[in-house]
Amino acid sequence: MTNNANNPKLEVLTPQNSQLIFIDHQPQMAFGVQSIDRQVLKNNTVGLAKAAKVFNIPTTITTVETLSFSGHTYPELLDVFPGQDILERTSMNSWDDQKVRDALAKNGRKKVIVAGLWTEVCNTTFALCAMLEGDYEIYMVSDASGGTSKEAHDMAMQRMIQAGVVPVTWQQVLLEWQRDWAHRDSYDAVMKIVKEHSGAYGMGVDYAYTMVHKAPQRTTTQHETLAPVAAK
Repeated sequence: MTNNANNPKLEVLTPQNSQLIFIDHQPQMAFGVQSIDRQVLKNNTVGLAKAAKVFNIPTTITTVETLSFSGHTYPELLDVFPGQDILERTSMNSWDDQKVRDALAKNGRKKVIVAGLWTEVCNTTFALCAMLEGDYEIYMVSDASGGTSKEAHDMAMQRMIQAGVVPVTWQQVLLEWQRDWAHRDSYDAVMKIVKEHSGAYGMGVDYAYTMVHKAPQRTTTQHETLAPVAAK
């Protein structure tokens, strides 16, 4: 019989046991992404960031060659964390930069959730080194990351999984942090993220709120509905 008592990967993600790092969510890096629609990628990344904000998850943002090549981090992502330091690097591997290692260590949490560009380079090298040298558990957010081709992304994910990385998606992380709908202190904020970023799920929530529970529409502007005129 397998002894699971000492397997930390069986622990669900909680707001108390995890931290988050965004790696190189910059326009020039996004231009090269072919594994996922880039607008979907940005939507998922910002949704994940908002989730981290709601649950007070320690978050690190790191960038590479901002002024010489990659451009500035998505403004929508930065706006979630006003005033936060951006850890600039020269290395493709974030683990190589002492500032990044120090930031992770300061947060004191071994479960590191990772979203970044590109999956096959910056994500993979960071994940492998953080596990090998830092003894971290890595949870790779596949749909808030992107590679230069679908094959590049998929093969990188497979390589990391074989090494022990746990694959997750952004909404999975959000709902794992929430865990119980009875947690009312975060319920409304989570539902707000869902309605803004979760596509069909969010549309379903809007429908249920307005049509079933008769809540007002989410729009902030006023609209008059004109009665239909039957065809003659």
